[in-house]
Amino acid sequence: MTKTEIKKPKAKLIGQDGNVFNLIGICSQTLKKAGQKDKVKEMQERIFKSGSYDEALSIMSDYCELY
Repeated sequence: MTKTEIKKPKAKLIGQDGNVFNLIGICSQTLKKAGQKDKVKEMQERIFKSGSYDEALSIMSDYCELY
C-alpha cells in the first residue's frame, strides 16, 4: 500500500437487511466513523447513478471492505 492509498474501512453487510438503502446507510456510517466523511457523498452519488443492485454493491466495495 502506498502512502497515497487510504485503507478501506470494514463494513459488515452479511446478515443485514439487504435493502440497498440500508446497505448504503451502513457503508456511509462506516466511512464517517473512519474519518472519511468526504467519501460519503461521492459514493452515494455514484450508487444513485448506477443501473443495478450488483453495480451498487460493487461501488460500495470501492469504498469499504465488505464482509
